[in-house]
Amino acid sequence: MQTQISKAFSQSPHIEEAEKILRSCVHCGFCTATCPTYQLLHNELDSPRGRIYLIKQVLEGNSATKKTQQHLDRCLSCRSCETTCPSGVKYTRLLDICKEVIEQHVHRPLPERLKRYALRRILPYPRRFSLLLKIGHSLKPVLPDSIKHKIPNAPKRQLLPSSAKKSMRRMLLLQGCAQSVVTPSTNQAATELLGKLGIELINAPQAGCCGAVSYHLTANKEAKDFIRNNIDAWWPYVEAQTNTNNCEAIVITASGCGVMLKDYGKILKNDPVYAKKAKRISELAKDISEIIHNERINNIVIKKSTQKTKIAFHSPCTLQHGQKLNGVVEKILDDAGYELLYVENSHLCCGSAGTYSLLQPALSQTLLNNKLASLESKQPDIIATANIGCQMHLDSRANVPVKHWIELVNARL
Repeated sequence: MQTQISKAFSQSPHIEEAEKILRSCVHCGFCTATCPTYQLLHNELDSPRGRIYLIKQVLEGNSATKKTQQHLDRCLSCRSCETTCPSGVKYTRLLDICKEVIEQHVHRPLPERLKRYALRRILPYPRRFSLLLKIGHSLKPVLPDSIKHKIPNAPKRQLLPSSAKKSMRRMLLLQGCAQSVVTPSTNQAATELLGKLGIELINAPQAGCCGAVSYHLTANKEAKDFIRNNIDAWWPYVEAQTNTNNCEAIVITASGCGVMLKDYGKILKNDPVYAKKAKRISELAKDISEIIHNERINNIVIKKSTQKTKIAFHSPCTLQHGQKLNGVVEKILDDAGYELLYVENSHLCCGSAGTYSLLQPALSQTLLNNKLASLESKQPDIIATANIGCQMHLDSRANVPVKHWIELVNARL
């Protein structure tokens, strides 16, 4: 794709990178076949190729409009198009760059700004989110169905891992924001399972939100502050004075957070203080499935069952497209003795996509209905997934229990 970037952007950071990405697009349109929003709306401007044209127009000097912003907002950032693209276009990175540019030129209405601000001030903070959840539970009987079904069930009490047993190997654990409040059983299962493999999970108390909520709401400075805070919290464990105290990996049980951590090095690549540290953190970041896949789980005794439990596995976009780990969890579930069912259109997004379900509710609900129709078509006993956002979203309408896959595997060992 030929480009003529406006001189007005000549001094803007990341524009050179954006132009390089634009030039890599060859207009083939393969992306339209796997784009969830294009499949629903059949509008070229709601496809990756169409959005790339809109971005090109803005960077070449045409005024950004509310319509431009609307079409970019409708993107789920699911990266399905990147999996399909034969040219390797880094579409999501281009979108992130241009959304920040447009945010500076297109004024959002006050209610929209307040909603986005509230999400940034609540979701990344477990205590605030927990308080909001408690209020939601107390008001649930009088709330309309459109809101009631979005409130997750009260979590079971989390059993803290014992500190009495010290393993030879240590890894850091990202607690997560919503996950630590809504499904603490996920990290508990991860702690127990890795303990059986001789790995102790360590929590760095000062670590917080991975920064994804702020980053995808174009509050980039805020996101970078979260990232730097986490690097500072983890660094003493990464660069410990003795090998016995070193943590060999950072384990993430929410695939959405995993994508973000693996992008730390790219996001802070121009930071003179944190660039090298961010790159190192990204190298250490591992989805829990990567750890278990490499640890030969078959060496642990698996409980036998006379009847196989049927599982419909929803592979989150952040797992299969973002981290390119498609098939890894499925293999682990199969090894643990579960019967995996075929899921049609498994590459399509469920509509959760971080804050998307709250900011684009109509599109999100349609995608959710389509996804559940695929997941439940073979009558599974359980739906399994790998990301807290997807789990909450699916569970709001599913007819069977929705669990994180790590809980299912741990139950069999």
